Amino acid sequence: MLKEFKEFAMKGNLVDIAVGFVMGAAFNKVVASFTGGIVSPLIGLIFDADFKDLKYIIKEGAMNDAGEKVGEVAVLYGEFLTNVIDFIIVAFVMFMIVKGVNKMKKKEEPAPEEPKGPTQEELLMEIRDALKK
Repeated sequence: MLKEFKEFAMKGNLVDIAVGFVMGAAFNKVVASFTGGIVSPLIGLIFDADFKDLKYIIKEGAMNDAGEKVGEVAVLYGEFLTNVIDFIIVAFVMFMIVKGVNKMKKKEEPAPEEPKGPTQEELLMEIRDALKK
């Protein structure tokens, strides 16, 4: 059983998936920092606020003794939009990678040329004509 598991785990496809997963997680961090550090502040200029902190407050909270707001109910649409932007960036980059990999793959080989000489139908017609004689 251990031998079978080792064979399964060392298959090329599984190792490729693991490497892709680790690289995807690292790439996601890069995209999140790009969105949070560059895109969000630029979009935040439009709203005069930090983009990730944009929210629609449904119920105001009260201040506690430590000066923190508690009991607030809000829709955090700024964080949602940031995550949507992250997703769009990752999806676009993945699309470009797949497109590049597909382009690098072997070009589709042209269909093989038909063999020279008589076709199957012509041979059958010759046989028919020879039998008639």
